[in-house]
Amino acid sequence: MNVKVSELMTESVVTAEPHQSIEHVRKMLESNEITAVPVVDSEQHPVGVISATDLAHDLKPGAPISGIMTEKVYTVPQYDDVSIAARVMRNHKIHRVVVTHEQKVVGMLSAFDLLKLVEDHRFVAKNAPQRSKRKGSKRE
Repeated sequence: MNVKVSELMTESVVTAEPHQSIEHVRKMLESNEITAVPVVDSEQHPVGVISATDLAHDLKPGAPISGIMTEKVYTVPQYDDVSIAARVMRNHKIHRVVVTHEQKVVGMLSAFDLLKLVEDHRFVAKNAPQRSKRKGSKRE
C-alpha cells in the first residue's frame, strides 16, 4: 500500500500565530468548521497546535493562544507513507499530525483522513492464520 501523506492530507490548511487571541482562534475554527490548527511562526514553521478541546475551557477571550497551545508538534513529511503518520498518531495517542515540506506547514492529516483508505478499499486486512486441519499435525 504505498499511499503517500500528500494523497490524503488536507492541503488548504488554516494556521494561527502565537500572539492571536483565544477568541479569534475560536471564531476561526468555527467559521472554517475545523477542530484544530497548527500554530506557526513568521516563516510558517510549526511551533504548536491548538484544538477545540484546548479552547473548551473557561478562558480569558483576549489572552494569546501561546499560553494554552500544545507546544509539542508531531509532524510528518508530505512524501512519507501514510503508515508512518498512522504509527505516529497511534504511538502518541493523537488525532492529527501536521504535514510539512522543508520544515514548513503544508497540510494536516487526521485519523479521519486515514479512514479514507478503508472507505476507498485501498487497504485490505489480511486474513488471520488458520489452524491446520491435517490429522497428526504437530501444531495441535
